[in-house]
Amino acid sequence: MTIASRLTGTRREDAGVVGLSAGYFFCVLSAYYVIRPIREEMGVAGGVENIPWLFTGTLAAMLLAHPVFAALVSRWPRRRFVTVTYRFFMACLVIYYIVLTALPQGGQAAIWAGRSFFVWTAVFSLFVVSVFWSFMTDIHTERQGRRLFGLIGVAGTLGAILGSSITAFLIESLSPATLLWFSIVLLECAVACMRGLDRRTGGQGRDAAAPPSDEEVIGGSPLDGIRHVLASRYLLGICVFMLLFTIGSTFLYNIQADIMSRTFVDPAERTSVFARINLAVNALTLVTQLFLTGRIMKRFGVGLTLAFLPLLSVAGFLALGAAPVFAVFVVFQVLRRAGNFALAVPAREVLYTVLPRRDKYKAKNFNDTFVYRAGDQVGAWSFAGFGALGLGTAAMAWSMAPVAVVWLGVALWLGRKQKGLAA
Repeated sequence: MTIASRLTGTRREDAGVVGLSAGYFFCVLSAYYVIRPIREEMGVAGGVENIPWLFTGTLAAMLLAHPVFAALVSRWPRRRFVTVTYRFFMACLVIYYIVLTALPQGGQAAIWAGRSFFVWTAVFSLFVVSVFWSFMTDIHTERQGRRLFGLIGVAGTLGAILGSSITAFLIESLSPATLLWFSIVLLECAVACMRGLDRRTGGQGRDAAAPPSDEEVIGGSPLDGIRHVLASRYLLGICVFMLLFTIGSTFLYNIQADIMSRTFVDPAERTSVFARINLAVNALTLVTQLFLTGRIMKRFGVGLTLAFLPLLSVAGFLALGAAPVFAVFVVFQVLRRAGNFALAVPAREVLYTVLPRRDKYKAKNFNDTFVYRAGDQVGAWSFAGFGALGLGTAAMAWSMAPVAVVWLGVALWLGRKQKGLAA
């Protein structure tokens, strides 16, 4: 075994599939991170007080989008519905380029276009990543997932660093609309990688109950994902895990908007700070994924790996409540997001490797998109309600500590259930 194999956990036969998987994830996250700081600035520019309404719009969009995607999964082979999904988002980016270029900056029409872009990006970010991980859980076994998902995540982190760097260093010379073309090109590269993977795996997915034939259509109803989540304790547990994560994330996002609007006045400076936070997150994530993720998953298992982020959140929210200032926020935000990408996401995706194919695409997509944004909705309106009652930033942070404790319990339970299903 080579030194590289020992460090990465790969085998000679993994090289082709891992390389294409890495390229796929690199392009997807790079495309998203180009536009993420633009979305953050548009959210602030549209008014911090309007963020709960933007999350309401996002939830409504998800409610419409999930059945459409599930219908494509039911009727088309994997290669086709994944391609169509990514190219739909590429077409949307072209439309936003035209709209944002045509509208005068600072006008009311531009503000409303920014709000719609905020909602659209929230849908885009979850769909493109969810489809990627559905594909990964479809072509890898549970053992391969524990061994390789962290390594594949390294490529995503590198892509996120590139995307953040593009915006951080070009925002002064290029308009936000022009930067969208970087995302368009990167998404087409992601499609090319996906097609290469599909050819290597023969269009097949891994389903222990019934190994599919080449180009098999998954079939079923567009509502299968919702029904299966409600009928399965395991899938419902993943749903609750996702819900509690997003509620805490939305509280932290609103705290971020408040702290950033008070600390920085210039929109370009805020965009740059957002991009630099993303760079710090991705640098820490990269180091963790390279040297720790696979070892932690192998040594402690899925449950304890999942439990790290809730435990960190308990401590982080208590610290932010004690000192609700920019420095504390940045440290907590960077650690929390890096912990999510480096540990929680790979462990959460392994949860789906023990399920049938229909659940990897339909139930997973429902949890990753609608449930995720439902948590945003609960978090956004809870935050607004607490604010109306006169609670400040410190009290908001403290209120999330007990939620994180419950989240910790759910993580440990899911780890035990996954171990049993994998046995």
